[in-house]
Amino acid sequence: MLKQELIEKNPIRHLKGESDAKESSRMGLVMARAGVGKTALLVQIALDTLMNDKQVVHVSVGQSLDKTKLWYDDMFKDIAEVCKLDNAGEIHDSIMHNRMIITFNESKFSRAKLEERLHDLVQQNVIKPSCMVVDGFDFGKTDRAVLEGMRDLANAMNLQIWFSAVCDEGTDSQAGVPAPCAGMEDLFNTVVLLQPVAQSDCIDLKIIKGSAAVSKCGKLLKLDTRTFMIREDCK
Repeated sequence: MLKQELIEKNPIRHLKGESDAKESSRMGLVMARAGVGKTALLVQIALDTLMNDKQVVHVSVGQSLDKTKLWYDDMFKDIAEVCKLDNAGEIHDSIMHNRMIITFNESKFSRAKLEERLHDLVQQNVIKPSCMVVDGFDFGKTDRAVLEGMRDLANAMNLQIWFSAVCDEGTDSQAGVPAPCAGMEDLFNTVVLLQPVAQSDCIDLKIIKGSAAVSKCGKLLKLDTRTFMIREDCK
């Protein structure tokens, strides 16, 4: 498989419409129960940006630098093996220098500290990201103003920001967004929910809120549990 074919199999293709391609300052949210695959999908989204020769900042809250790097290495290795990617080693080396990982202890993370570190990196010409993924953000301990500030940051830096959130069982908003993010869906362009499927080698990606592209592919995508790429032959 060629690099371009790999790009086309990334689920992010179905989460953005034609208008979104021109709208770089947007926010997305990946929700799931613990252990279902939120980090894996964020890494897959980041890899799509890297495959398109753009730069990514991965913000990891509560996870070490080495553990976060391992997510990328393992995910890329699985994708390369399953998809029989041509020149896998060369592609890996060429894209990873466009990735910057920023780690925070849970108790020390704040929007202000993140914004300060991002601006320092940009001003020092270390990186100019077009996408940022934020893994481990605690929606249960935040308020709307913090997310509004993140939205302002996305607009100011012309940046896509994707978050992960552990969803609670039970209470949903009218839009179908589970707690603790219920009532915040208006701040996001896209909201998706990952759901395991019993006795299946695929996982469901349910699009709760999305772009015009949703009508073309339906509200549900099937993803491979190993690569988190779109599968059309699920069992």
